[in-house]
Amino acid sequence: MEATPAVSGGNGAADEVSQAETAILRLKLAVWQQFQHVLDKTTPHVLRRWIGFSVLAFLYVIRVYFLQGFYVVSYALGIYILNLLIGFLSPQEDPALAADGPSLPTRASDEFRPFVRRLPEFKFWYSITKAFCLAFVMTFFSAFDIPVFWPILLFYWVVLFTLTMRKQISHMIKYRYVPFTFGKQHYQGKKPSAEESTSLPVD
Repeated sequence: MEATPAVSGGNGAADEVSQAETAILRLKLAVWQQFQHVLDKTTPHVLRRWIGFSVLAFLYVIRVYFLQGFYVVSYALGIYILNLLIGFLSPQEDPALAADGPSLPTRASDEFRPFVRRLPEFKFWYSITKAFCLAFVMTFFSAFDIPVFWPILLFYWVVLFTLTMRKQISHMIKYRYVPFTFGKQHYQGKKPSAEESTSLPVD
């Protein structure tokens, strides 16, 4: 007869833990939805987003300069940025692989098709901003400040950047595409002839 209260007490504790977990999940969901709402609102403001990123990048550079450390973190950040940049400059469908599929226009008479990136502009901005935020936070922990001769890392990154961009530019020249769309295409209707314009009634 005395075991029943113990069992019910155990069930009550389990119920409390379950309710606490549910409340935490709901809080996480609410925070994520609010964060996603803010991201959706910032999507059309391209210039403001990149200005904010420039300020963040400047603060990171200034902090690393005054600390005189965290060069390995900066090197890893540079490699990640280079990877994002290649995705930003590459088409969604590689022309070298899509032999039978739709290709990029190579002549002025071809149908106009806007350049579709493998990594869209917003995802590029979001990923690079997250990377700088993470790197900035890591500069507050001395465990990530690994002593290294930074000119070697800088030289290796410059060589890697040069080789990668040369390969990307060769790919762009070979398949004749430009990873930027300047403005929108405007189509004008047929202009009325002189006879049609003179035949219009005048008030």
